[in-house]
Amino acid sequence: MKKYSFAMVGVTGMVGRTFIKVLEERDLPISNIYFFASSRSAGQKITFAGREYIVEELTETSFDRGIDISLFSAGGGISKEFAPYAVAAGSIVIDNSSAWRMDPDVPLVVPEVNPEDIRLHNGIIANPNCSTIQAVVALKPLYDAYGLKRIVYSTYQSVSGAGKKGADELSRSLAGEEPSLMPHPIASNCIPHIDVFMDNGYTKEEMKMIWETRKILHAPDLRITATAVRVPVFDSHSESINAEFEKPFDLDELRNMLASSPGIIVQDDPANNVYPLARDAAGKDETFIGRLRRDESIDNGLNMWVVSDNLRKGAATNTVQIAEQLIRILEDS
Repeated sequence: MKKYSFAMVGVTGMVGRTFIKVLEERDLPISNIYFFASSRSAGQKITFAGREYIVEELTETSFDRGIDISLFSAGGGISKEFAPYAVAAGSIVIDNSSAWRMDPDVPLVVPEVNPEDIRLHNGIIANPNCSTIQAVVALKPLYDAYGLKRIVYSTYQSVSGAGKKGADELSRSLAGEEPSLMPHPIASNCIPHIDVFMDNGYTKEEMKMIWETRKILHAPDLRITATAVRVPVFDSHSESINAEFEKPFDLDELRNMLASSPGIIVQDDPANNVYPLARDAAGKDETFIGRLRRDESIDNGLNMWVVSDNLRKGAATNTVQIAEQLIRILEDS
C-alpha cells in the first residue's frame, strides 16, 4: 500500500491530543506528518509514533509541500480561513469543526452510516457534531430496517464537549469556585444550555443534532426534536433516544440487529444492572446501547440509552476512520 503525507491542524488542545493518540493506535500508512497550530503554540514539541516533532505556525503556505490528507481540529474560524489553502495545494481536508457541516457541497460522514458519501467530496469532508455521531450510529441499522417517522433526542453531555476549558470548569466548580465558562456552576448541577440560544428557543447544539441527522441519513423531512443538557461528567456523552418507526418491530430481533452492527456494543441486561455508563465508555471507540424497551404510548416506538466517548468516537476516532475510508478509495482509484 502506498504511504500518504498527513498534516494535523490544532494539535495542542484536548481534542488535538486525542487525535494524535488515535492516529498512533490505528497505524495508518503515513509517510510523513506535519503538525500546525497558532503562533502561540508554535515551537511546542509533539511526540508521534516514537518520534519528536516541532509544531509549526499555521500559515497560508503551510500546505505547499505535497500533503495528501489534512486533519483539522482547530475551530470553525481557522477551518474557514485555512482549509481552502489546503485544498488549493492538493490536500483533502477532513474537518472536525462546525464550519462546513451544513455546506451542501461538503459530505458529512460517519463511516458506519454513510461511507459512500466520502466519494462526493470536493476537497473537504466534514466530521459531525459529537452528540450526532453516536446517535446516528445507533439509529442507522434501525432506519434501514424499519423506517423512521420521528426522533426525540435528550442528551446528557460531558464537560469535555467544551474542551479543556470545560473540564477545568468542572474541576473549579467542584472546588466551589464561580463559573467563568458556563452560565451557572456545573458541579452538582445540570444545565440545559449548550451553545447559544436561537430565535426558536432551541440552542444551536440542539439544532445541530436535528440538521446533521437529516443530512447524514439523507432524510430532509425527518421529524426530530432535541434537548441538550450539560452534566457534571468529565468524559462521554449519554443520550436518551426515542424513535418512532414506520414499521412494527420485534424487540429481540432489533436488539440482535444492533449487536451485529458495526461500531456498536449492546449492554442491555437491566435485571443485572447492565446498561451503558459514561465512565465505562470513556477511552473506547464504540457506541454503547442499552435500556432497549418499547415506547408503549405510541405504535412502533422505541426507547434506548446511547453512550459514547465524545473525544474519541465523537471527534478523533470518527475523523481518523474517515481518513481510513478515504485511503481505501484512493487505493482503488
